[in-house]
Amino acid sequence: MDKYIPPFEITNEMFEISTEIMENLGKLSNVNELEKLPRLRKISRIKSIHSSLAIENNTLSIEQVTDIIDGKKVLGPREDIVAVKNAFEAYKELDSVNPYNLKDLLKIHGIMMRDLVEEAGNLRSGNVGVFDENGNVVHTAPPVQMVNELINQLFDWVKNTNIQMLIKSSVFHYEFEFIHPFRDGNGRMGRLWQTALLASWKPIFKYIPIESVIKNNQEEYYNAIAKATIEGKSNAFILFMLDVINKAIKDIVNDSREHYNHINIQINKLMQVMEAYPQSAQMIMERLGLKSRIAFRKNYLNPALEAGLIGMTIPNKPTSKSQMYYKI
Repeated sequence: MDKYIPPFEITNEMFEISTEIMENLGKLSNVNELEKLPRLRKISRIKSIHSSLAIENNTLSIEQVTDIIDGKKVLGPREDIVAVKNAFEAYKELDSVNPYNLKDLLKIHGIMMRDLVEEAGNLRSGNVGVFDENGNVVHTAPPVQMVNELINQLFDWVKNTNIQMLIKSSVFHYEFEFIHPFRDGNGRMGRLWQTALLASWKPIFKYIPIESVIKNNQEEYYNAIAKATIEGKSNAFILFMLDVINKAIKDIVNDSREHYNHINIQINKLMQVMEAYPQSAQMIMERLGLKSRIAFRKNYLNPALEAGLIGMTIPNKPTSKSQMYYKI
């Protein structure tokens, strides 16, 4: 098999945006705290799933996606509901997937497209084209007999190149979409796999919903793919994705700051009335001057538990009527 090098050029503009991305990553000084808060991680994961599927015309709202992930019954098109469940399972695999392994890609595609397409988990067996909303062909994928060689060449390149990850993952994303290795699900898999590559470099990328920014710039996303194809090199797409990644990081920095500002105020109030000896929820609420048990749990108790600042006397039964809480 010949060594394949995807056509692209590293420019000063790419270098400048990459430098800014690294600076903004440095602003995520609360990365360790972020990883301790399941709620914030969950919100980011839901945004990623909802946005990536919405790009593929999934009709479910972010509230419906949240309910499905929470195990609640949702009314909607069967395929859309199945797609959400599959995507949630696929994204959970980010913790264990090897983004340089083609077998892992096939495995995740099998999860992502289970009960949606016949060839889930397998490279396509026929020729495909990409159509716009008017039914016009915007991209004719390489012939089926070339797919296996092309995807193996791409994995060989991404595994062995020393190019910086921000650029490398963007090149992979474009080349993957150009090859279109699957009958269906190429868009959502390309976006997920770029995240997998980035997360193998910086684990915080598992919690940065890049897909949300792509969705908000969906026309530009497809235009960047088309321009790169016309120019015969992925420069336009690389620049687009670097800008998207930068915006996504800025968004998570702002979101986490707002989240912590809110949480810190509530937690500080709670910790002022907590004692080292066990107290009931009712006792703590009275000391805080609160009447709503729901608000107490949402704004005070759960955040403090998630942050590891207070403990439960019966941790195996968090909703027990005999449950009491103490300062750690």
